[in-house]
Amino acid sequence: MKWKLKIEFFRDLVMSVSRRANNTITDQHRLFREANDPLKYIKKKREEYYVIFHKHLNGANSFAVFVQIICQKLKDPIAQSVYRKTARDLTDEIRSNCESLKGNRSNLEKHILKALAEEEDFDKYMNYIHNPRDQFMDFIRDEVTRYISDKFKLSVSLKMKENIEFLLQKIMKAVHESTEHVQSNSGDIGLWLKSFSQQLSDVLIFSEKDLSGINYKDVADFPVLEEAIRQELVHTMYSVSSEFNSENFPSKLDDKYRPDGLLIDHFCQCCWAQCPFCGVFCTNTIENHEGDHNTAFHRVRGVNGANYYLTQNLCADLCTNLVVSDQCFFVPEKLFKYREYKQAGGVFAQWRITSDLSELPHWKWFVCRFKKQLEKYYNKTFEGSGKIPDEWRRYSKQEAMLSLNECF
Repeated sequence: MKWKLKIEFFRDLVMSVSRRANNTITDQHRLFREANDPLKYIKKKREEYYVIFHKHLNGANSFAVFVQIICQKLKDPIAQSVYRKTARDLTDEIRSNCESLKGNRSNLEKHILKALAEEEDFDKYMNYIHNPRDQFMDFIRDEVTRYISDKFKLSVSLKMKENIEFLLQKIMKAVHESTEHVQSNSGDIGLWLKSFSQQLSDVLIFSEKDLSGINYKDVADFPVLEEAIRQELVHTMYSVSSEFNSENFPSKLDDKYRPDGLLIDHFCQCCWAQCPFCGVFCTNTIENHEGDHNTAFHRVRGVNGANYYLTQNLCADLCTNLVVSDQCFFVPEKLFKYREYKQAGGVFAQWRITSDLSELPHWKWFVCRFKKQLEKYYNKTFEGSGKIPDEWRRYSKQEAMLSLNECF
Protein backbone atom coordinates (compact mmCIF):
# COMPACT_ATOMS: atom_id res chain seq x y z
CA MET A 1 0.00 0.00 0.00
CA LYS A 2 1.29 3.45 -0.94
CA TRP A 3 0.25 6.52 0.98
CA LYS A 4 -0.30 10.01 -0.38
CA LEU A 5 -0.51 13.02 1.90
CA LYS A 6 -3.57 15.15 1.26
CA ILE A 7 -3.61 18.94 1.28
CA GLU A 8 -5.52 18.76 4.59
CA PHE A 9 -2.44 17.25 6.24
CA PHE A 10 -0.26 20.20 5.31
CA ARG A 11 -3.00 22.60 6.36
CA ASP A 12 -3.32 20.95 9.78
CA LEU A 13 0.47 20.82 10.14
CA VAL A 14 0.82 24.55 9.46
CA MET A 15 -2.03 25.34 11.87
CA SER A 16 -0.44 23.21 14.60
CA VAL A 17 2.99 24.82 14.20
CA SER A 18 1.45 28.29 14.05
CA ARG A 19 -0.59 27.70 17.19
CA ARG A 20 2.50 26.62 19.11
CA ALA A 21 4.59 29.55 17.89
CA ASN A 22 1.92 32.22 18.23
CA ASN A 23 2.31 32.99 21.93
CA THR A 24 6.10 33.06 21.77
CA ILE A 25 6.24 35.30 18.68
CA THR A 26 3.59 37.66 20.05
CA ASP A 27 5.38 38.09 23.37
CA GLN A 28 8.76 38.56 21.67
CA HIS A 29 7.27 41.21 19.39
CA ARG A 30 5.74 43.04 22.37
CA LEU A 31 9.07 43.06 24.21
CA PHE A 32 10.89 44.25 21.08
CA ARG A 33 8.40 47.08 20.58
CA GLU A 34 8.67 48.18 24.18
CA ALA A 35 12.46 48.22 23.97
CA ASN A 36 12.82 49.92 20.56
CA ASP A 37 9.70 51.94 19.77
CA PRO A 38 10.50 55.61 20.58
CA LEU A 39 6.83 56.50 20.98
CA LYS A 40 6.33 53.74 23.56
CA TYR A 41 9.51 54.81 25.34
CA ILE A 42 8.40 58.45 25.48
CA LYS A 43 4.94 57.45 26.68
CA LYS A 44 6.52 55.29 29.37
CA LYS A 45 8.69 58.19 30.52
CA ARG A 46 5.95 60.84 30.27
CA GLU A 47 4.86 60.57 33.90
CA GLU A 48 8.44 60.63 35.16
CA TYR A 49 9.36 63.78 33.24
CA TYR A 50 6.07 65.50 33.96
CA VAL A 51 6.51 65.11 37.72
CA ILE A 52 10.04 66.55 37.50
CA PHE A 53 8.85 69.44 35.34
CA HIS A 54 5.98 70.11 37.74
CA LYS A 55 8.38 70.32 40.69
CA HIS A 56 10.60 72.77 38.80
CA LEU A 57 7.58 74.81 37.84
CA ASN A 58 6.53 75.07 41.47
CA GLY A 59 9.95 76.33 42.52
CA ALA A 60 11.45 73.11 43.86
CA ASN A 61 15.20 73.22 44.32
CA SER A 62 17.66 70.81 42.71
CA PHE A 63 17.77 68.72 45.91
CA ALA A 64 14.03 67.95 45.73
CA VAL A 65 14.28 67.20 42.02
CA PHE A 66 17.22 64.88 42.66
CA VAL A 67 15.17 62.89 45.19
CA GLN A 68 12.27 62.76 42.73
CA ILE A 69 14.49 61.45 39.95
CA ILE A 70 15.97 58.74 42.19
CA CYS A 71 12.54 57.44 43.17
CA GLN A 72 11.18 57.65 39.61
CA LYS A 73 14.17 55.65 38.37
CA LEU A 74 13.41 53.02 40.99
CA LYS A 75 9.72 52.70 40.17
CA ASP A 76 9.96 50.31 37.19
CA PRO A 77 12.61 48.02 38.76
CA ILE A 78 10.51 47.88 41.94
CA ALA A 79 7.39 46.93 39.97
CA GLN A 80 9.30 44.27 38.00
CA SER A 81 10.80 42.79 41.15
CA VAL A 82 7.43 42.70 42.93
CA TYR A 83 5.69 41.01 40.02
CA ARG A 84 8.46 38.44 39.61
CA LYS A 85 8.68 37.60 43.30
CA THR A 86 4.89 37.40 43.54
CA ALA A 87 4.75 35.13 40.48
CA ARG A 88 7.24 32.71 42.06
CA ASP A 89 5.39 32.75 45.39
CA LEU A 90 2.08 32.27 43.60
CA THR A 91 3.44 29.33 41.62
CA ASP A 92 4.39 27.57 44.84
CA GLU A 93 0.96 28.31 46.32
CA ILE A 94 -0.87 26.98 43.26
CA ARG A 95 1.17 23.78 43.38
CA SER A 96 0.12 23.36 47.01
CA ASN A 97 -3.56 24.33 46.80
CA CYS A 98 -4.86 23.74 43.28
CA GLU A 99 -6.18 20.16 43.04
CA SER A 100 -5.30 19.67 39.40
CA LEU A 101 -1.76 21.10 39.71
CA LYS A 102 -0.69 19.91 43.14
CA GLY A 103 0.45 16.42 42.19
CA ASN A 104 2.34 14.75 39.35
CA ARG A 105 1.58 14.62 35.62
CA SER A 106 -0.75 11.62 36.05
CA ASN A 107 -2.88 13.61 38.48
CA LEU A 108 -2.98 16.49 36.01
CA GLU A 109 -4.00 14.14 33.20
CA LYS A 110 -6.85 12.80 35.35
CA HIS A 111 -8.23 16.32 35.81
CA ILE A 112 -7.85 17.06 32.10
CA LEU A 113 -9.80 13.93 31.18
CA LYS A 114 -12.47 14.80 33.77
CA ALA A 115 -12.81 18.28 32.31
CA LEU A 116 -13.07 16.89 28.78
CA ALA A 117 -15.76 14.41 29.84
CA GLU A 118 -17.65 17.11 31.73
CA GLU A 119 -17.62 19.52 28.76
CA GLU A 120 -18.21 16.80 26.14
CA ASP A 121 -16.38 18.95 23.59
CA PHE A 122 -15.35 16.70 20.69
CA ASP A 123 -12.85 19.18 19.22
CA LYS A 124 -11.01 19.46 22.54
CA TYR A 125 -10.91 15.69 22.79
CA MET A 126 -9.35 15.48 19.32
CA ASN A 127 -6.75 18.06 20.29
CA TYR A 128 -5.93 16.03 23.41
CA ILE A 129 -5.67 12.78 21.40
CA HIS A 130 -3.47 14.15 18.62
CA ASN A 131 -1.69 17.04 20.38
CA PRO A 132 -1.61 16.10 24.09
CA ARG A 133 1.10 18.59 25.00
CA ASP A 134 -0.90 21.49 23.55
CA GLN A 135 -3.97 20.41 25.53
CA PHE A 136 -1.91 20.19 28.72
CA MET A 137 -0.56 23.69 28.17
CA ASP A 138 -4.01 25.15 27.47
CA PHE A 139 -5.44 23.47 30.56
CA ILE A 140 -2.63 24.76 32.80
CA ARG A 141 -3.11 28.31 31.50
CA ASP A 142 -6.85 28.13 32.16
CA GLU A 143 -6.36 26.76 35.67
CA VAL A 144 -3.81 29.45 36.57
CA THR A 145 -6.00 32.22 35.15
CA ARG A 146 -8.98 30.93 37.13
CA TYR A 147 -6.93 30.64 40.33
CA ILE A 148 -5.56 34.18 40.02
CA SER A 149 -9.03 35.56 39.36
CA ASP A 150 -10.58 33.70 42.30
CA LYS A 151 -7.77 34.33 44.79
CA PHE A 152 -6.53 37.76 43.78
CA LYS A 153 -7.83 39.74 46.76
CA LEU A 154 -7.24 36.98 49.31
CA SER A 155 -3.80 35.90 48.17
CA VAL A 156 -2.17 37.58 45.17
CA SER A 157 -2.73 41.16 46.29
CA LEU A 158 -1.49 40.39 49.81
CA LYS A 159 1.67 38.77 48.45
CA MET A 160 2.38 41.82 46.33
CA LYS A 161 1.97 44.15 49.30
CA GLU A 162 4.28 41.98 51.39
CA ASN A 163 6.90 42.06 48.64
CA ILE A 164 6.60 45.84 48.39
CA GLU A 165 7.21 46.18 52.13
CA PHE A 166 10.22 43.89 51.82
CA LEU A 167 11.66 45.98 48.99
CA LEU A 168 11.05 49.24 50.85
CA GLN A 169 13.10 47.93 53.77
CA LYS A 170 15.89 46.74 51.45
CA ILE A 171 16.05 50.06 49.61
CA MET A 172 16.09 52.11 52.78
CA LYS A 173 18.84 49.89 54.14
CA ALA A 174 20.84 50.57 50.96
CA VAL A 175 20.21 54.33 51.36
CA HIS A 176 21.39 54.25 54.98
CA GLU A 177 24.49 52.15 54.32
CA SER A 178 25.43 54.33 51.35
CA THR A 179 25.10 57.42 53.52
CA GLU A 180 27.37 55.89 56.16
CA HIS A 181 29.86 54.83 53.49
CA VAL A 182 30.05 58.34 52.01
CA GLN A 183 30.43 60.01 55.40
CA SER A 184 33.17 57.64 56.55
CA ASN A 185 35.09 58.19 53.31
CA SER A 186 34.41 61.94 52.95
CA GLY A 187 32.82 61.17 49.61
CA ASP A 188 30.48 63.11 47.34
CA ILE A 189 27.17 62.38 45.62
CA GLY A 190 28.93 60.37 42.93
CA LEU A 191 30.25 57.92 45.52
CA TRP A 192 26.81 57.80 47.15
CA LEU A 193 25.15 56.87 43.84
CA LYS A 194 27.74 54.18 43.13
CA SER A 195 27.36 52.62 46.58
CA PHE A 196 23.57 52.84 46.42
CA SER A 197 23.29 51.04 43.06
CA GLN A 198 25.70 48.31 44.22
CA GLN A 199 23.67 47.75 47.39
CA LEU A 200 20.53 47.13 45.30
CA SER A 201 22.09 44.85 42.70
CA ASP A 202 20.93 41.68 44.49
CA VAL A 203 17.26 42.72 44.87
CA LEU A 204 16.48 44.88 41.82
CA ILE A 205 17.33 44.84 38.13
CA PHE A 206 19.10 48.12 38.59
CA SER A 207 22.59 49.45 37.94
CA GLU A 208 24.64 52.63 38.14
CA LYS A 209 23.86 53.26 34.47
CA ASP A 210 20.22 53.85 35.39
CA LEU A 211 21.42 56.87 37.38
CA SER A 212 23.67 58.28 34.66
CA GLY A 213 23.39 62.03 34.25
CA ILE A 214 22.43 62.57 37.89
CA ASN A 215 25.22 64.42 39.64
CA TYR A 216 24.00 67.37 41.71
CA LYS A 217 27.05 68.94 43.32
CA ASP A 218 24.98 70.84 45.89
CA VAL A 219 23.64 67.62 47.44
CA ALA A 220 25.87 67.30 50.46
CA ASP A 221 23.63 66.78 53.47
CA PHE A 222 23.26 63.01 53.23
CA PRO A 223 21.18 62.43 56.41
CA VAL A 224 18.63 64.90 55.03
CA LEU A 225 18.82 63.10 51.68
CA GLU A 226 18.11 59.80 53.42
CA GLU A 227 14.96 61.13 55.08
CA ALA A 228 13.76 62.81 51.88
CA ILE A 229 14.14 59.57 49.92
CA ARG A 230 12.28 57.68 52.64
CA GLN A 231 9.30 60.03 52.35
CA GLU A 232 9.30 60.02 48.55
CA LEU A 233 9.61 56.24 48.36
CA VAL A 234 6.34 55.88 50.27
CA HIS A 235 4.58 57.73 47.43
CA THR A 236 6.42 55.64 44.82
CA MET A 237 5.40 52.40 46.50
CA TYR A 238 1.81 53.59 46.70
CA SER A 239 1.88 54.39 42.99
CA VAL A 240 3.15 50.88 42.19
CA SER A 241 0.60 49.16 44.44
CA SER A 242 -2.30 51.22 43.02
CA GLU A 243 -1.78 49.47 39.67
CA PHE A 244 -2.33 45.99 41.15
CA ASN A 245 -5.45 44.28 39.84
CA SER A 246 -6.42 40.87 38.52
CA GLU A 247 -6.80 42.11 34.95
CA ASN A 248 -3.35 43.57 34.37
CA PHE A 249 -1.41 41.20 36.64
CA PRO A 250 -0.72 38.58 33.89
CA SER A 251 0.22 41.24 31.33
CA LYS A 252 2.82 42.73 33.69
CA LEU A 253 4.76 39.47 33.95
CA ASP A 254 7.73 38.46 31.83
CA ASP A 255 7.21 35.17 30.01
CA LYS A 256 9.79 33.23 32.02
CA TYR A 257 8.30 34.39 35.33
CA ARG A 258 4.63 33.73 34.63
CA PRO A 259 3.06 31.11 36.94
CA ASP A 260 1.51 29.30 33.99
CA GLY A 261 4.87 29.28 32.19
CA LEU A 262 6.68 27.96 35.25
CA LEU A 263 4.06 25.23 35.72
CA ILE A 264 4.13 24.32 32.03
CA ASP A 265 7.89 23.87 32.32
CA HIS A 266 7.38 21.70 35.38
CA PHE A 267 4.72 19.42 33.90
CA CYS A 268 5.62 19.42 30.20
CA GLN A 269 9.40 18.98 30.17
CA CYS A 270 8.99 15.21 29.88
CA CYS A 271 8.47 12.49 27.31
CA TRP A 272 5.62 12.98 24.80
CA ALA A 273 6.29 10.01 22.50
CA GLN A 274 2.97 8.53 21.37
CA CYS A 275 2.10 4.87 21.07
CA PRO A 276 2.28 3.87 17.38
CA PHE A 277 -1.01 1.97 17.77
CA CYS A 278 -3.39 4.08 19.88
CA GLY A 279 -1.54 7.38 20.24
CA VAL A 280 -1.40 7.44 24.06
CA PHE A 281 1.70 9.31 25.25
CA CYS A 282 4.57 7.93 27.28
CA THR A 283 4.30 8.71 31.00
CA ASN A 284 8.04 8.92 31.67
CA THR A 285 8.86 12.23 33.35
CA ILE A 286 12.29 12.46 31.68
CA GLU A 287 12.22 13.78 28.13
CA ASN A 288 15.14 11.75 26.78
CA HIS A 289 14.84 8.78 29.09
CA GLU A 290 16.59 5.45 28.79
CA GLY A 291 14.69 2.27 27.99
CA ASP A 292 11.35 1.72 26.28
CA HIS A 293 8.41 4.09 26.27
CA ASN A 294 5.62 2.96 28.54
CA THR A 295 2.21 4.00 29.84
CA ALA A 296 -0.20 2.72 32.46
CA PHE A 297 -3.31 2.74 30.26
CA HIS A 298 -3.77 2.34 26.53
CA ARG A 299 -6.82 3.45 24.57
CA VAL A 300 -9.25 1.98 22.11
CA ARG A 301 -7.28 2.11 18.86
CA GLY A 302 -10.17 3.61 16.94
CA VAL A 303 -9.98 6.94 18.80
CA ASN A 304 -6.72 7.53 16.95
CA GLY A 305 -8.27 6.68 13.58
CA ALA A 306 -6.72 3.20 13.36
CA ASN A 307 -8.63 0.66 11.27
CA TYR A 308 -8.48 -3.09 10.74
CA TYR A 309 -6.26 -4.31 7.92
CA LEU A 310 -7.85 -4.03 4.44
CA THR A 311 -11.08 -2.52 5.85
CA GLN A 312 -12.54 0.90 6.66
CA ASN A 313 -13.63 -0.37 10.06
CA LEU A 314 -12.28 1.59 13.00
CA CYS A 315 -10.52 -0.64 15.49
CA ALA A 316 -12.52 -1.39 18.65
CA ASP A 317 -9.67 -3.19 20.43
CA LEU A 318 -7.09 -1.98 22.91
CA CYS A 319 -3.34 -2.37 22.43
CA THR A 320 -3.13 -4.55 25.53
CA ASN A 321 -5.58 -7.02 23.95
CA LEU A 322 -3.99 -6.97 20.52
CA VAL A 323 -0.43 -7.74 21.67
CA VAL A 324 -1.55 -11.18 22.86
CA SER A 325 -3.55 -11.93 19.72
CA ASP A 326 -2.70 -13.36 16.30
CA GLN A 327 -4.08 -10.32 14.51
CA CYS A 328 -1.78 -8.45 12.16
CA PHE A 329 -0.92 -4.83 11.41
CA PHE A 330 0.61 -3.39 8.31
CA VAL A 331 3.72 -1.26 7.90
CA PRO A 332 4.99 -0.29 4.44
CA GLU A 333 5.23 -3.45 2.36
CA LYS A 334 5.10 -5.87 5.30
CA LEU A 335 2.69 -7.46 7.78
CA PHE A 336 3.50 -8.18 11.41
CA LYS A 337 1.58 -9.93 14.14
CA TYR A 338 0.70 -7.69 17.04
CA ARG A 339 2.29 -10.15 19.44
CA GLU A 340 5.58 -9.60 17.55
CA TYR A 341 5.21 -5.82 17.19
CA LYS A 342 8.82 -5.05 18.19
CA GLN A 343 10.03 -6.86 15.07
CA ALA A 344 8.53 -4.03 13.00
CA GLY A 345 11.40 -1.88 14.24
CA GLY A 346 11.37 1.91 14.39
CA VAL A 347 8.91 3.41 16.87
CA PHE A 348 7.34 -0.02 17.41
CA ALA A 349 10.57 -1.35 18.89
CA GLN A 350 10.79 1.62 21.27
CA TRP A 351 7.59 0.78 23.16
CA ARG A 352 6.80 -1.76 25.86
CA ILE A 353 3.12 -2.75 25.64
CA THR A 354 2.19 -5.34 28.23
CA SER A 355 -0.72 -7.75 28.13
CA ASP A 356 -1.99 -6.89 31.62
CA LEU A 357 -5.38 -5.89 30.21
CA SER A 358 -5.18 -2.47 31.88
CA GLU A 359 -7.91 -0.26 30.49
CA LEU A 360 -9.90 2.87 31.20
CA PRO A 361 -13.70 2.56 30.98
CA HIS A 362 -13.52 6.28 30.19
CA TRP A 363 -12.42 5.53 26.61
CA LYS A 364 -15.18 2.98 26.09
CA TRP A 365 -17.71 5.62 27.14
CA PHE A 366 -15.98 8.13 24.87
CA VAL A 367 -16.25 5.85 21.82
CA CYS A 368 -19.99 5.30 22.44
CA ARG A 369 -20.67 8.99 23.17
CA PHE A 370 -18.83 10.31 20.09
CA LYS A 371 -19.27 7.38 17.69
CA LYS A 372 -20.84 9.47 14.90
CA GLN A 373 -18.32 12.30 15.27
CA LEU A 374 -15.40 9.85 15.19
CA GLU A 375 -16.77 8.16 12.06
CA LYS A 376 -17.17 11.51 10.34
CA TYR A 377 -13.79 12.79 11.51
CA TYR A 378 -11.88 9.76 10.18
CA ASN A 379 -14.31 8.87 7.36
CA LYS A 380 -14.46 5.31 8.69
CA THR A 381 -17.03 3.34 10.67
CA PHE A 382 -17.34 1.21 13.80
CA GLU A 383 -18.90 -1.66 11.86
CA GLY A 384 -18.05 -5.25 10.96
CA SER A 385 -14.96 -6.31 12.86
CA GLY A 386 -14.98 -2.90 14.55
CA LYS A 387 -18.47 -3.13 15.97
CA ILE A 388 -18.70 -1.60 19.43
CA PRO A 389 -19.48 -4.25 22.10
CA ASP A 390 -22.92 -3.83 23.66
CA GLU A 391 -21.49 -3.82 27.20
CA TRP A 392 -19.59 -0.61 26.43
CA ARG A 393 -22.88 1.26 26.04
CA ARG A 394 -23.75 0.61 29.67
CA TYR A 395 -21.16 3.08 30.93
CA SER A 396 -22.58 6.46 31.91
CA LYS A 397 -20.58 9.69 31.91
CA GLN A 398 -20.54 9.61 35.70
CA GLU A 399 -19.10 6.08 35.70
CA ALA A 400 -16.50 7.10 33.14
CA MET A 401 -15.40 10.02 35.32
CA LEU A 402 -15.35 7.90 38.49
CA SER A 403 -13.16 5.34 36.74
CA LEU A 404 -10.50 8.04 36.40
CA ASN A 405 -10.33 8.34 40.20
CA GLU A 406 -9.89 4.61 40.53
CA CYS A 407 -7.24 4.26 37.82
CA PHE A 408 -5.02 7.31 38.41
